[in-house]
Amino acid sequence: MKRLGLIALLAAGMQAQAQTGRVNVIPAPVQVQEQTGQFTITPQTAITADAPFGEVAALLSEHSGMPFRKAGMGNVRILREITRQVADSAAYRLLIGPKEIRIYASGRAGALHGIYTLLQIMATQPDPKILPAVAISDRPRFGYRGLHLDVSRHFFPLTFVYKYIDLMAMYKMNVFHWHITDGAGWRLEIKKYPALTQKAAWRTHANYMEWWKSPRHYVEEGNPNAYGGFYTQDEARAVVAYAARRGITVIPEIEMPGHSEEVLAVYPHLSCAGEPYKQSEFCLGNDSTFTFLEDVLREVMDIFPSQYIHIGGDEADKSAWKKCPKCQRRMKEHGLANEEALQSYAVKRMEKFLIAHNRKLMGWDEILEGGLAPEATVMSWRGEKGGITAASEGHDVVMTPGGYCYFDSYQSDPSTEPLTIGGYLPLSKVYAYEPIPAELPAEKAHHVLGAQANVWAEYMPTTYQVEYMVFPRMIALSEVLWSQQEKRGWEDFKTRLQAHYRLLQRKQVNYYRPSWQLEPKTVIDTIRKQTIVSFQTEQFQPVVRYTLDGSRPTANSTLYVKPVEVPGTATLTAAIFRDTMLMGRPVTVPVNYHKAIGKTVTYNAPWSGSYPAQQAQTLVNGYRGSLTYGDGQWQGFLGKGVDVTIDLGESQPLESLSIGFMQLTGPGVYMPPHVQVQIADDVRELALTATVTMENDVPPTHEKLIFKDFKFNLSGRHGRYIRVIAPVQKGFLFTDEIIVY
Repeated sequence: MKRLGLIALLAAGMQAQAQTGRVNVIPAPVQVQEQTGQFTITPQTAITADAPFGEVAALLSEHSGMPFRKAGMGNVRILREITRQVADSAAYRLLIGPKEIRIYASGRAGALHGIYTLLQIMATQPDPKILPAVAISDRPRFGYRGLHLDVSRHFFPLTFVYKYIDLMAMYKMNVFHWHITDGAGWRLEIKKYPALTQKAAWRTHANYMEWWKSPRHYVEEGNPNAYGGFYTQDEARAVVAYAARRGITVIPEIEMPGHSEEVLAVYPHLSCAGEPYKQSEFCLGNDSTFTFLEDVLREVMDIFPSQYIHIGGDEADKSAWKKCPKCQRRMKEHGLANEEALQSYAVKRMEKFLIAHNRKLMGWDEILEGGLAPEATVMSWRGEKGGITAASEGHDVVMTPGGYCYFDSYQSDPSTEPLTIGGYLPLSKVYAYEPIPAELPAEKAHHVLGAQANVWAEYMPTTYQVEYMVFPRMIALSEVLWSQQEKRGWEDFKTRLQAHYRLLQRKQVNYYRPSWQLEPKTVIDTIRKQTIVSFQTEQFQPVVRYTLDGSRPTANSTLYVKPVEVPGTATLTAAIFRDTMLMGRPVTVPVNYHKAIGKTVTYNAPWSGSYPAQQAQTLVNGYRGSLTYGDGQWQGFLGKGVDVTIDLGESQPLESLSIGFMQLTGPGVYMPPHVQVQIADDVRELALTATVTMENDVPPTHEKLIFKDFKFNLSGRHGRYIRVIAPVQKGFLFTDEIIVY
């Protein structure tokens, strides 16, 4: 009987262990101490709270199903505590023990963070009613942790906005940047200007890109072909209240002076032309423009109590101002040197208006042009330069560089993904972001309030597509913004993330599934003249097998356990296996330790200053580019395109030459029309030698990302100097490596 009792006890213990997992909190807390035991939520489990936290306790009750008792004892207690550990109003302590759960905080924000950590632990457990014992102490690194949503390009219903906010709160994001006006549609009721929602909120095409390529007209609400929508002021107030209850501030964005063609279509007197469908920018020489904008902002401020009002300020076309008598008169009256100064005048004028109403102005980094308004806060999106400049001058900034924070970029191989505007931003790159630039002086770092992810909806017509593009990338950014640097580690994050797929499934989120694709990384060893190849993947603890002869890997191929050292030339092909089944597509890495590596390259035409890559060594450093032209290996060209001469050091026999290009028409990246190669022993004789030409066969209408290697057979040729010419077809030209054998 004793033995049977022991076996039963062990079996019960094993069953309980199977029902609870480790604590996998994201973002990573300052301190986590897992302990023995577990807390079981029963029908009798109740919540109680100290007086300041009654509303927080009620919110926990709604999300957890546990009743909130305003009086009496409860197993889950939210307590007010003023100690060093929770002196920050956003800090909290969470203690889960076998008999009770306690949340300590000194302020409402900390109490909210504590309950969302508890809810997260529940939602990531196999059984959400059985919780592992743990002690957590936590506080945020940055005060601004933002997520943006563009509802102009595509209008999204309130139910989705609420879901979006709930998911933000779960991961301690605390600013919802609501992009509610843009050329594709005005989305907020303004009572003084009813045409904004009667017509400017409705366009002719549901598909944004079709509308963009059309004459871009608007139609009246009620038209059977109208596409769009808007939020009433009461609906917007409800969103503000819903978010505030969850610790989230809603910042509205009202675009000015550009991106305003929808306004000018219904109120054309506010444009320089005075006619609809002529311009996208307000006339800044027209006093009626400022009357309109101030009237709109009065109603906006009545709805949104946020400290910041975002005025856009980006991508304004200034050409109409140059020809407009009113704008030119304004410039002369105020001594404005150019149209950039005119825009600065408008921004500063709007800032004075907002300050008079106890608000602050926020805008994209173009508001730096012509001189920054005295108290403006800059949102740096064109890289980090704008943020560094503004912070160095004493202005607060929010970092949101496109390379790390634009969630409309591809997150995997574009050939396997729905169409987006372009770019490549995998989960690992989001997680690698550091919001405080290394170039920023330490004494100015406090001006970096935090960072924000932007979700532009041109290619996101449904809420399902928005979720797919945002999650789990937002989860990675949440840890970047909340967790202390020393608590961040990619492998640990990937481990914890596995439990959060369960949470996303339970919340019915259409998240991006981890790719089965392998991402190769190469290191060139110039001393041993070999290439070292390693692999990364979004899969957790994958089984990878590879071959070196280009053949398709099988379940019996060599197991990848460490980086592979490959001397000379080989074709390394690798794939992920689950049991004996090949998952995804094999990836082939041509290993090319070729004749041109490390040789001198003369640029007969310059590379683009925006995409220098590795400068003069880019094309002969042995490294191929990845899926994005912003990876530092793809070198960009404008003007004459590629025109380079490689000096091999001595005349030698040649077998082949290959040069790679990419095309992605969304951001304006195209193949060259052709590529030419010239070879000579004397650099002065290059132009006199026979030119070998290869024509491009990728049409400029091919929209999806595509790569092409132009391969030349040079068998029987000798030479020391090789000139490669590839003119620009249109837009940008990007190339990564010239491979010579």
